[in-house]
Amino acid sequence: MEILNDVDGMRLALDWAARGLYTTTPNPHIGCVIVRDGQVIGAGVTQPAGQNHAEIEALADARARGHDVRGATAYVTLEPCNHHGRTPPCSDALVRAGLGRVVAAMLDPNPLVAGQGLAKLESAGIAVTTGILADEAYELNIGFFSRMQRGKPWARMKTAASLDGMTALHNGQSQWITGPEARADGHAWRARACAILTGIGTVKADDPQLTVRGIDTPRQPRRIVVDSRLDISLDARVLAGGGTWIVAAVPHPEKEAQLRALGAEVIMLPNAAGKVDLAALMLELGRRQINELHVEAGAKLNGSLIREGCVDELLVYLAPTLLGDAQGMFALPALTELEHKVALHFHQVRQIGQDVRILARFMPQH
Repeated sequence: MEILNDVDGMRLALDWAARGLYTTTPNPHIGCVIVRDGQVIGAGVTQPAGQNHAEIEALADARARGHDVRGATAYVTLEPCNHHGRTPPCSDALVRAGLGRVVAAMLDPNPLVAGQGLAKLESAGIAVTTGILADEAYELNIGFFSRMQRGKPWARMKTAASLDGMTALHNGQSQWITGPEARADGHAWRARACAILTGIGTVKADDPQLTVRGIDTPRQPRRIVVDSRLDISLDARVLAGGGTWIVAAVPHPEKEAQLRALGAEVIMLPNAAGKVDLAALMLELGRRQINELHVEAGAKLNGSLIREGCVDELLVYLAPTLLGDAQGMFALPALTELEHKVALHFHQVRQIGQDVRILARFMPQH
C-alpha cells in the first residue's frame, strides 16, 4: 500500500489500532506504521498489558524486514508514552531509532504523558505533527479518555426493543425481538468492553451468561452484577468460571463467603437508602481500570443509572415490529413539563440486518 499523505498514513495506523480492540485493555488501542518514500516498512499494534506497545512492535517489524528506520516517518494513533509503567517509554525508543518525523493523531490524556512524549521527540530533533484524524482516534479509545479525564469508564447502555420501545412482554418473553445480525453486532460491542454490567432482576429473570459469543476474541469482559441484598442464586450462570464482581449494599457474611468460594468478589457500596451507590460504583470501576462499561440490564436499573448520571451513551436496536402494552426500556419518572426531558443527540444511526441501530449520547448538563 502506497502512503501518499498524512491522512493515508494515519488511516492505516487506525486500521492497525482496531486489531487490538479486544485485547489491549486497560491500555488504549494504539496502532503505528512506519513509512519511507511512501512505502510501509513496519507496522504494529499494542499488545496485551505488560507487553510491547505499538511503536515497539512497528520498529521490530521494520528491523525483521531488513529496513533502516533512520529518517523515516512514524504514524501513531496516540502520543508515544514518556513514562515507565510495565514497559519503558516509547518516546525513548523512537529517539534511539533515529526517526525523522512522528505524526500523532492526538495527545495522550494520561497526565503522566500529556504532551511530554512529543516534547521529548522535538527536543531530540524529530519533527512532530498532531491532529490528523483525531476524532477517529478518540472514538477508538473513548473509554480510555473517559477514565483518564473523569476517573470513570465510558458507560454504554445497550437495549433491544420494538419500534414502540418495548423490550419484553409482561410475561417475560423477549427472545428474540431483533434479528440475528443485530444480536451478533451486540456481541461485538460486548467484546470491546472491559466489563459487562447487569442487575439482579435480569439475572433472576433470564439467567444470562453475560459472555461474548460468536466473536473471535481471546478474552471475556469482566462480569458485574448490581445486587443490593445479595439475592443472587449460587447456581446463576453469570457466576460460572469465577471472576464475577457482585456489587451490594447490605452485608451478608455467609452469602459473601459462599460467593467468594465460587471465585466471585463482593464489593460493598451502599448509599443512604440502602441501595448500591451507582455514582460511587462508576468511580470504583475507573479505579479498577475499566475503560468501557457495557450495560445490559432491565428497565429499573437502566432508569436508575440514567437518573444518577452514570450513562454516557445508549446503544439501541429497534426492530420493525410493534408489541403494544409491554415492558419498556427505561423506568423513568413521569414528567409534568417537557423542559425536564432527558436530552440526547444521535451520534450514529445505521441499519443492521432488518433492524436499526442508534447510538445516542447524553447532552452535557449545564
